[in-house]
Amino acid sequence: MFKFLDPLLPKKMKSSNPLVATIRLSGGIGEGSSFKAGLNLAVVKDGLEKAFEMSGVNAVAISINSPGGSPVQSALIHDRIRALSAEHKVPVFTFAEDVAASGGYWLLCAGDEAYAHETSIVGSIGVIMSSFGVDRLIKKWDIDRRVYTSGKNKNKLDMFMPEKPEDVALIGQMSGDIHEAFKQHVRDRRKDKLNSDEDTLFNGDFWAGKRAKDHGLIDDIGSVYEVMKTKFGPDVRFKEISLGKKGFLKKMFGSSTPAAFGGNVGDIGVGVAHGLAEVAEEKALWSRFGL
Repeated sequence: MFKFLDPLLPKKMKSSNPLVATIRLSGGIGEGSSFKAGLNLAVVKDGLEKAFEMSGVNAVAISINSPGGSPVQSALIHDRIRALSAEHKVPVFTFAEDVAASGGYWLLCAGDEAYAHETSIVGSIGVIMSSFGVDRLIKKWDIDRRVYTSGKNKNKLDMFMPEKPEDVALIGQMSGDIHEAFKQHVRDRRKDKLNSDEDTLFNGDFWAGKRAKDHGLIDDIGSVYEVMKTKFGPDVRFKEISLGKKGFLKKMFGSSTPAAFGGNVGDIGVGVAHGLAEVAEEKALWSRFGL
């Protein structure tokens, strides 16, 4: 009763019921777009720190809904979660929502225990790189593209140039190195919980929650409130932490936008065009999982 008064009360008068901080990581992992902030360390670090530093917190529960994205940002966010957990001696529980795949699964591994709904999509432990080749298009339209570089490989993987075997080999090498880092990450975090051979686990496949549990990619089926009440009792308290991500209107009309103060409106048009392309790219990530 009157739990909203807890922060104002002396320590002896505060509620003694267990407290769980909840935080939600949703979206593609990376820089994001003009229309939607992505998940990256700069965006999430303040919220994570607030969750772990909360007075009297017994655990941090992190809900993850992400099809993946940047492997670097996935690793940075994961490592920050683990560092805060160790520093404050607070356990972490992670929960897959619609999807925790690729970089999203990297984040799911941050939990001391990882859970999913039976219909969540989990896994996709692999690496994908993609682009377009438009060399024939500019040739058809008789467009002369001029590029000036210093360094013979500076324009490697240029989408306006025909694909070269050595470029394909480079992509294979890089994706292989990143894939190996991903596999080692899963080995380190899941250890002897993994129940299937690596050819099955690490080929890029993804599974619904129950099969993910069978493979050892998660600990059990469950939701945040269900699991936390089982762990800490029916009177456990929850405190939701917001990431405070910058949205479309703030990005478009914030003080840093020239047009907001009568600047070059053309800059807005370019920003919108880039934003639409970035949104389409994120949509492609989600669509692989039927979302």
